[in-house]
Amino acid sequence: MGSFSIWHWLIVLLIVVMVFGTKKLKNMGSDLGGAVKGFKDGMKDGTGAAADDATAAKPQVTQATTADKSTTIDVEAKTKS
Repeated sequence: MGSFSIWHWLIVLLIVVMVFGTKKLKNMGSDLGGAVKGFKDGMKDGTGAAADDATAAKPQVTQATTADKSTTIDVEAKTKS
């Protein structure tokens, strides 16, 4: 009564596949895998967060002259870290 045999687990697996379908089970598995990957990336020592902050810290400035509307100057400001 304590443990189930392999045949019990195969029957349970067959019933779950019949109820949910393989496509829904595949989608749930990929969602779970993505969540685990995101959690692992979040638990790293801030290397991912520091890279995201560095790209977000670059402001972009666009300046157009009023006398000559055909000239547009795009300038990227760079910060020292």
